Amino acid sequence: MTIALVTGASRGLGRNTALSIARHGGDVILTYRSQREEAEAVVAEIAALGRKALAFQLDTGNLAEFAAFSDRLRYALRETWQRETFDHLVNNAGHGDYAMIGDTTEAQFDGLVNVHFKGVYFLTQALLPLLADGGRIVNLSSGLTRVSYPGYGAYAAVKGAVEILTLYMAKELGSRGIAVNTVAPGAIETDFGGGAVRDNPEVNRIFADMTALGRAGVPDDIGPMIASLLQPANRWVNAQRIEVSGGQGI
Repeated sequence: MTIALVTGASRGLGRNTALSIARHGGDVILTYRSQREEAEAVVAEIAALGRKALAFQLDTGNLAEFAAFSDRLRYALRETWQRETFDHLVNNAGHGDYAMIGDTTEAQFDGLVNVHFKGVYFLTQALLPLLADGGRIVNLSSGLTRVSYPGYGAYAAVKGAVEILTLYMAKELGSRGIAVNTVAPGAIETDFGGGAVRDNPEVNRIFADMTALGRAGVPDDIGPMIASLLQPANRWVNAQRIEVSGGQGI
């Protein structure tokens, strides 16, 4: 039995990933920023699959919360699983904030950096003492680090930083047997970024036309892939950027 921590798992790709991990036989600790009811619903769904799950509030853009969160996590591991460590960390939490480069405000830029890059860096740092040797880390990036689309410059740039960070994590944590990879989804039909890909037919069509398989992605295209990456069969996959986009922009 393994324990995975998935940030931002009350909705979208995080929710799908948490459920996919449970279907593969793993227990899950999930975080949410504000959607407590939705997070508790995911916990209930995981319990219905016969696995254990807990949900904790965490703003991954607020570094001041990380020490207390680590303490809560340590306590939960002991009380619920009688363990001192967890096995897998999926840095999924994020938000969309899009503007052309000429229109991007400092507040927008800082918000993206704090959640998507600085938060990933320092939350991982805070949790390293609790992550088991031989474990796995998956950092979420975006297909927009390979192909461009107007208005996504700041968002894609911080995701590019995460991809480089992944390489250094893999190198520095290799002595502990921890594999670190990036998963880069293409355009997915969720409520991310205001639900543009899911709810705007024109945006959906644009991305579908850019994709070899002729449609935008759905959460079920991503969550099971991340869950499979955590399985022992993929133990030799390390320091990779794995795009899951249906062939977007080829």
